[in-house]
Amino acid sequence: MAHEAYFIFYVADQERSTAFYTEVLQRQPILDVPGITEFELMDGSILGLLRTTSASKLLGASWFEQPDDSTTPRAELYLVVDGPEAYHARALACGARELSAMAVRDWHHRAAYSLGPDGYVLAFAEKLDRAGPGGA
Repeated sequence: MAHEAYFIFYVADQERSTAFYTEVLQRQPILDVPGITEFELMDGSILGLLRTTSASKLLGASWFEQPDDSTTPRAELYLVVDGPEAYHARALACGARELSAMAVRDWHHRAAYSLGPDGYVLAFAEKLDRAGPGGA
C-alpha cells in the first residue's frame, strides 16, 4: 500500500510556478532544485512542479512538441481546506483566472474554481453538513 501520493504538474516556468504555489498554498517547498519543486499538501500528499524540459527527458520529447496552451484546463487539483475563500482569493491575486465563484455544490461541498498559470484548475473547498445549505 502506498504511503505517499504525488501529483506532478508539468510546468514551463518552474520559478514562476513555484512562486505562485508558495503564495497560494501559504507553504514553502520541501524540495526546490533545478527541474522540480515539491510541496507537501496533507497526509503524505505531494504536489510536484516538474519542469517540462525535465519531463521530456523522462517521457520523450515528442510528447511535449505541441504548443504550450496554458489557457486550456489540463487537470484539476481539488483541495478540501479550512477557509477556502482565502485560498481562492490568493490564487486570483497571484494571477489565476476565476472559472467558478465560491458556491454550494451538489456533492455537499462549497467550492470555488480558478485556472492557474500553467493551465491547471485549482479548486478550494469545504465540506458541508448534508442537511446544510442545499443538502437534503
